[in-house]
Amino acid sequence: MLDFSYRNESERMIVLRCIGPFNFFLERVLFPAELIVFSAPEDSKVEIWGNELYGATLEHRMRVTETSN
Repeated sequence: MLDFSYRNESERMIVLRCIGPFNFFLERVLFPAELIVFSAPEDSKVEIWGNELYGATLEHRMRVTETSN
């Protein structure tokens, strides 16, 4: 497990979703300027979802790696 952190630097709420091996799953709503710190298996996928008038949009993808913080 590796530590991972993300700060919502936008002016609106977002959803952070992390999916990893061994059935690892984490999903959290982050308010503007909120910081989340968690541990996840290496090579887990992190997705940042925002909301537009027409629905949810995938805004950013990244992976949990040794150098991702």
